[in-house]
Amino acid sequence: MSEKNNNEELRPTKMRGVAFPKAKYGVILAVIIIIVVNIIYYKESIFSFFK
Repeated sequence: MSEKNNNEELRPTKMRGVAFPKAKYGVILAVIIIIVVNIIYYKESIFSFFK
């Protein structure tokens, strides 16, 4: 029981009330953002392969 209390107290007091999303959602969001930015940035070269 004392290990659970120690784990909860590792975060700073101002951050204890903040609900953090799961890490896997952040990874998925980062991958989607990278793909979308690359599609926008390299749009002309991507479409040139299909012509």
